[in-house]
Order: sequence, then C-alpha cells, then structure tokens
Amino acid sequence: MRFEDRRDAGRHLARRLEHLRGENVVVVGLPRGGVPVAYEVARGLDAPLDVLVVRKLGVPWQPELAFGAIGEQGVRVLNQDVIGEARLDEADQETVEQAERAELERRIRRYRAGRAPVPLTGRTVVVVDDGLATGATAQAACRVVRNRGAARIVLAVPVGPERTLPTLHAVADQVVCLQVRRHFGSVGAWYHDFTQTGDAELTALLARAADRTRAAAPSYPPDPERPLPDREVTVPADRVRLAARLVLPDTAQAVVAFAHGSGSGRHSPRNRYVATTLNRAGLGTLLLDLLTEDEEHDPHNVFDILLLARRLRAAADWLRRETALPVGYFGASTGAGAALEAAADDDIRAVVSRGGRPDLADPAALARVRAPTLLIVGSRDTRVLSLNRLAADRMHCEHRLAVVPDATHLFPEPGALATVAELARDWFTAHLARPDSALPPHRSA
Repeated sequence: MRFEDRRDAGRHLARRLEHLRGENVVVVGLPRGGVPVAYEVARGLDAPLDVLVVRKLGVPWQPELAFGAIGEQGVRVLNQDVIGEARLDEADQETVEQAERAELERRIRRYRAGRAPVPLTGRTVVVVDDGLATGATAQAACRVVRNRGAARIVLAVPVGPERTLPTLHAVADQVVCLQVRRHFGSVGAWYHDFTQTGDAELTALLARAADRTRAAAPSYPPDPERPLPDREVTVPADRVRLAARLVLPDTAQAVVAFAHGSGSGRHSPRNRYVATTLNRAGLGTLLLDLLTEDEEHDPHNVFDILLLARRLRAAADWLRRETALPVGYFGASTGAGAALEAAADDDIRAVVSRGGRPDLADPAALARVRAPTLLIVGSRDTRVLSLNRLAADRMHCEHRLAVVPDATHLFPEPGALATVAELARDWFTAHLARPDSALPPHRSA
C-alpha cells in the first residue's frame, strides 16, 4: 500500500492511535516532513501539536556517527559509549554542540514564530515522522522528549524497515508503524506524492494547530500551553535540606506531598504526570527528594521507612507553615510505606498509594492511620496486589483498594497511568476539602 501524500498517511496513523484519545497527549512532528503527518494525527486525537527540532551531534571526522543529540530548553543527551570509543575530548564535543545549537535555535525561531513550546512533563508524547530509514533521528527525538519529562513516549510512523524497529523499543514505550517492510528502499517510495515540505507549509500548519487548540481549550482546567507556575524550594528536615518542586494554583484549597519510590525523586515522570492532573483540578503539589544525593548512595537509606516517614512529616509541617492548607500524601512503591507510616502520627487528610508497598509500614502504624486511604494497584502486579490486600486488612480507617485492569507495576500500558491520575484526583478532591471534624479523633500510639 502506498499513501497518497503525508496528510493521507497522517489520517491512517490517527486511526491506529485512536486508543490514545482522552489521555493527556501531545503530538510532536519532526521537521520538515513529519509535521504534515503529525498535524493529521493531532487533529484526529484532538491533541495539541508541536514541532520537535532535534540536532544530532556527529563525531567530527565521522559525522554520520552520532555521539549525542540536543533539543530545546538546553536538553543534551550524550552516548558515552560512542564518546569513549571515538576518544572525543570535551573541546571536540563543545565545538560540535555550539555549531548544532546555533542551527537548532535558528530553526526553532523560524518554525515557532514566537510561540512557546507545549509542555511535555508528565504527558503521553506521540513522536511522528513521515517514515523511518536508519532510525537515528527518531532515537534522538525520543531521548530528547524523555529528558523533557514525558511520562510515556509513542513513536508513530507510516512506514519503516523491519530491521530498524527493534532498536527503537529501547527509547520509546510503544512503536507504531503502519507498514513494516523487509525490502524497504526509501521512505519516498511508499508515497504517490512525496513533494518536499517547505518552511512556509510547516509554519502554517503549526499556526493553524495552535489556533485550534486555543479555540477548543476550556477556561478551566488551564490551557496546557500556559503551565501553572512552579518553583524549586528546599525543605528543612533532619538537619538537612531536601530539594523539592512546589506547584500551588491560585485557588488551591489543599496540597499533596509526594513520597517517591526507591531510585526515584522529584523528577519522576510518572509522579509529575499525576501531579499535573492534581494541579489542573486545583490542588497544590510538592514533589520532593526524601534523601540527599549523598544519602541515595546507601541502599539502606532507600528502605529506611522510619527515616523517610520522618522526612515526610517534616515536609507536611513545612507545607502547613508555608501555605496554611490541609495536606495529603501520595506515595509510590516504597514511598507508600513511608506515607502511611507518617500518616499514622500526623494530621494528614488523605492518602493515595500508586503501586505501593504499604506492607513496609509497621502493622501497628497501619492500624493507627485515620486518613481516608486509596490503594491503587495493577491487576497484573500480582505480588504487590497481595501485599496491598494484606495491608488493607490491618487498616481501620476509610479505605479502598482500586485495581487497574491489565496494568503492571509501573502502569506503562495505554491509559493505565491516566486512570491512576484520575483515581487520585477524585480521591483527593473528595476528601481534602472536608472540615477537620469529618475525621475521627487522632489516636496516640
């Protein structure tokens, strides 16, 4: 099958991606030929469209061999294996990057025409091109998108060679290729009309998509092109200061502190995705690192639930002083154990656990928790599901176990993380606005 042109290919691709409709999706097209395809995908999914300008960083004496890639907002991704094998020193790298950065900025100014980039943090990002050849540009694009905070990456193309696709699964969560060809030839061979896309056509499509997004955006939640203001803060705890990211909508009536799992922190794309959903429901969020960089190197600290709980309680106290708002906890993996341990001896208004390990909290602490608690687990995460059921049996507060169908531990399946975010949003909005008298009296240990 040959496509009539790029727009025709984009319409076919949009139908294949229909399952993403309703998720927090951004479609990005690679210039130039990927943008007409991406325009139709974005229109089909009713999602915002953006251009993704990336530049490969080539080894000076072998430019086709990339040692990295650069993108907007200072993003730089390096391949240390290539750097080592090519024996590139910092001066060589800097020279190449300066030249490519200048070209990148030139193209961005031309294509964007003054528009700000669409935020990618915490969102499902569909990376679109008009086809694959070696896949090198697609790999670079996916790495840049990941570094910009995407929670999930779907690489989508109309056509590509069979030999190229396996390498792309390492950088994308899902690869969608309408036509996988063993004998490929060139991308243009699979189009009746493969006329080069000009800069004027590209900028016109981007402007038209931006107008459509603005016209369709409701007054609330806020337009995703205008992200809520956030600030990097430090939270005092245990004679250390913990790095954190605070987002506080103007109308916030409560704030949620996030306790991350082992090996994760305030930059966790999954938790940032959930936090963005809470922000757009009018809830404040604090994503913080419960350990300092030095402490993270000791594996014992990662599973020291009492230490993590103590830090989380300190963060809740700081939030109350700074915002005068009621506080809830969102815990992921081991962070859920810390959140419940902390909630047992603190006036926390609600708790949500994502794929959590509540069993790591002391059984006596679980029995003392009085905050309404939601435990979210994937149906295919069987071991953690069993541990959550056992922990729930020890709890005397209002609680619920929500099982997400066909989801595994990190909820990478299509729509799974969006379900988690919606469950958390609904739980917090239902419980965090309660008056203090709605909670039972706090019981001492």
